[in-house]
This record gives sequence, structure tokens and C-alpha cells, in this order.
Amino acid sequence: MNIQGFNKLTLLDYPGLTACTVFTGGCDLRCPFCHNSGLVLDPRGTEGYTVDEVLTHLKKRKGILDGICVSGGEPILQPDLEDFLRRIRDIGDYKIKLDTNGTHPERLANIISEGLCDKVAMDIKNSPEKYAQTVGVRNFDVELIRASLSFIMLSGIDYELRTTLVREFHDEESMRGIAEFIRGAKAYYLQNFLDSGDVLYGGLHGFDRREIEAFADIVRDSVRLVEIRGVD
Repeated sequence: MNIQGFNKLTLLDYPGLTACTVFTGGCDLRCPFCHNSGLVLDPRGTEGYTVDEVLTHLKKRKGILDGICVSGGEPILQPDLEDFLRRIRDIGDYKIKLDTNGTHPERLANIISEGLCDKVAMDIKNSPEKYAQTVGVRNFDVELIRASLSFIMLSGIDYELRTTLVREFHDEESMRGIAEFIRGAKAYYLQNFLDSGDVLYGGLHGFDRREIEAFADIVRDSVRLVEIRGVD
């Protein structure tokens, strides 16, 4: 496992649980608004953490921490991800949340089918028509996303979908496309873009709350729960 970041305590990354988060290096997308660009462009980093360091921390914090979030980058690119998740399972008492961009549906399906995670948070970057532009990959195959989406919605696992809203990429038309794309989903969260100072490309902008509320209204007829995060 290429673990480039380790947040030993978070109340945000696994909603409802006290958790820790590991950040893996490497991603197969190049979203211009990515706030972890260092993990994308320099996936080996300069430091890093070992699996044993993470597992030791989990063993010491049993009864204090409730869960762990495995994020990135794109964690499913890690060839030994399943082994890492099994070792967490062996410790016991921890819920596992997996963050993914949905580009590897078969492997995601295997991880879920083996019971190696308890929750999946999957990014929905944009409507199918605007996906390639939004993820920065020419001729991107959006059917990969459709397959991952279909599997998690039918799997019975706890999940959430989420979109980071960027003025340069999202508008009412794209939100209508997203609404149709994720129709029938149980939980969808809109997150406003904020420039962390470590984004892939500068000069991008978010929206005000009124605009985001209007976007949320577009999706509400298609999804059971639509909420806004990170907007005052």
C-alpha cells in the first residue's frame, strides 16, 4: 500500500463516526479542481506511512475510534488494497469506508462482495456528457462509472454519492443530467469547490448558497436524500 497521508482523528470523513483516514497515492483521473493534487502528480511523495503503522494505531485506539476511511487519490489502484482491508477486519470493531471515483467497477464489486467495506462514498463528477472534460481524461469511458453506480445501488451496502461543484464545469443543464444519471439513489451530497491551495489547476470558482440550493432542487425528484455540505 502506498499510504501518503494519515489523519489519525476525523469527525468528518466517516459521517457519524469517530474515525481515522488514510490517503493513498496515485489516481487515474486528472480533475482540474482536485484538492489533493500532490497525491495525483507525485503519488510516491517524500514520506509516507506503512501498513503496520496504521494497523498499530488501530489496535491501540480500539474502543476509542469507530471506523477508518480509505481515501486518496484512488485507493482501488493499490494492488494490495484487499489485503489491507482484510487486516483491518482481523483487528475487529472497525467500520470501513471506501472513497472511490468509480473507475474500476469489477474490483469495487469484488471488495463489496467480500464484505471488505461497510460504506462506499463515490464521486459523481458531472453528467455523462461532461464527464471527460470534468475529469481531464480525453475519451473517458463513462460506462465504467455507470457500472460502479449500478452495482453499489443494488448491493445493499451503505453508500453516498457526491459532487464537488465548480462554476467552470457545472450548470443547470449538467445538474439535470446528473439527476437522471443517479435516479433512484438513496443519498447525494453537493459540495462547493474551495481552493485548498493544492488544486491541480488554479483560477476555478465555486458557487454561492442560493445557486447550490437551486442545483439541489433539480436533483430532489430523482434521489431520496439530497443535502449540501460545506456551505455557510
